Amino acid sequence: MTNSTRARGTDKRRRLTAAAAEVVHHQGAERTTIADIAKAADVPVGNVYYYFKTKDDLVQAALSEHAEHLSVLTETLGKLPSPRQRLKAMVAAWVDQRETAARYGCPTGSLATELSKREDDELTQEAGRVMRLLLAWSEKQFRELGLDAPEDLALSFVGAYQGMSVLANALRDPEIMTRQSAALTRWIDSLTQP
Repeated sequence: MTNSTRARGTDKRRRLTAAAAEVVHHQGAERTTIADIAKAADVPVGNVYYYFKTKDDLVQAALSEHAEHLSVLTETLGKLPSPRQRLKAMVAAWVDQRETAARYGCPTGSLATELSKREDDELTQEAGRVMRLLLAWSEKQFRELGLDAPEDLALSFVGAYQGMSVLANALRDPEIMTRQSAALTRWIDSLTQP
């Protein structure tokens, strides 16, 4: 296999993974077909099976894509000088996605909710793992602030985001994200060390 052939294969896999994340977010895992993802990735349907054997493999790829986006975001936010700034920047990043959240919900939260209706399988566990990445990052920020019960604060923080995403989506109102994020930012500013 030449380097050129390998690069084309890597590019197709990358396009399929990105398309899986987008299409599954927009349509849900159950309604999405392999053909939908192939079309979005501009890859012939028959070629998809070379990279992903089943639709569940593509949903797994979508979850991996969400985890990668979160990793890139938290790495970028990690360059900010204080944990309070990092938490508030995370809130701002959520608000920047308010139109998408109002239309489709949180990419990981929506998928985790949908997958939770299945038997306890690998995909359900993977969705939980991605959620735990955000919780762990949030907990670390609260711990660095020297606050009591950083785990509980992280649950409140992520829960607030998930709640505002669900409401914005259910009511098709992106301004819910704007208003609730302002309240979340005030909450972050109000937290003081014991």
